[in-house]
Amino acid sequence: MIEPAGEPQSAGGAPETSSPRHTIELRGVSKRYRGTEALAPLDLEIRDGEFFCLLGPSGCGKTTTLNLIGGFVEATSGEIVIQGENVTNVPPHQRNVNTVFQSYALFPHLTVRDNVAFGLKMSRVPARESEVRTRDALELVRLTDYADYYPAQLSGGQQQRVAVARALVNRPAVLLLDEPLGALDLKLRKQLQVELARIHRDVGTTFVFVTHDQEEAMAMADRIAVMNSGRIEQVGTPEEIYARPSSRFVADFVGESNFFEVERRGDGTVVTAGGSPVPCSMGASSDWSRATLMVRPEAIRFAAHKGEHLCLEGEVLQSSFLGSFTRVAIACADTQAPVLATLPYGKRHRQELRVESTVSFTWDPEDAVVLDLQQA
Repeated sequence: MIEPAGEPQSAGGAPETSSPRHTIELRGVSKRYRGTEALAPLDLEIRDGEFFCLLGPSGCGKTTTLNLIGGFVEATSGEIVIQGENVTNVPPHQRNVNTVFQSYALFPHLTVRDNVAFGLKMSRVPARESEVRTRDALELVRLTDYADYYPAQLSGGQQQRVAVARALVNRPAVLLLDEPLGALDLKLRKQLQVELARIHRDVGTTFVFVTHDQEEAMAMADRIAVMNSGRIEQVGTPEEIYARPSSRFVADFVGESNFFEVERRGDGTVVTAGGSPVPCSMGASSDWSRATLMVRPEAIRFAAHKGEHLCLEGEVLQSSFLGSFTRVAIACADTQAPVLATLPYGKRHRQELRVESTVSFTWDPEDAVVLDLQQA
């Protein structure tokens, strides 16, 4: 079995009594290219052994952050600390880090076994130890039977697993993964998500994973950093990011959302711009007057009868059966964009949800997230 990198050693060679709580620390790290700010100064801590994901759209700074950790680009300012050691000016090959790229970067003239063992050979690891570690790495990614194949004889998913094995065989403290599943088809990508999560559990190495795919991040990560325009908008668990986004950008980027511009009246009632009262658990708060209310589509429920308290009304634009759920789009005078609702399979309410029919809908107060507060 592949083991993660060992504990930091003291000058005498014995393990230190307390290892760093965080494998990676970025302290005020920034990056500028010819006067253009690619990454604003940021502070970030990535815990020992966690699967951490940098998530965001193209150009948001996530790959720049990964490259700074790996040493492939130099920081304009700040410090990069790995396992308690300041590596800001340390070259990539001297950092206890390995990287898996989207392009795999396998040697086509070498077998799977020799590809995996290549780093060990360059590090002059004894032959017997190299053989054992290579075999363990292939077992980890379930490619023992393909050891004598060449990369061209493998599928894309198998090639990616070889790349992971090659990176882990050197026992790095950190494995960086730069959109490694981006070139694969959807079904294979989902399979590899499960495999990568399993491999992470087996080896316990700190994984830093870059992706623009929100579902991919939610499926694998212990924590996610959502990035936008060179800044971190929010760091949290998948559930925290989804259920309690800290900004409209996060709410809009991660999952589907409905947004309502609302104001709070003196009696604590929260109403839309059109004056319709809506459920909101923060209505009793006295420190805001206007805000954006976010409600996820699955939180929308249709009223049992018209006139139910705190309901909005709209016209069904589309009702689409998508297998495990039905997706409904509703034109509503209280919001500019159509309101989206998702209903689990078996709760379609076919007659109510026919196109052009008028429906009443609402949500539970605790399912509404208040964003962009403006003070009274």
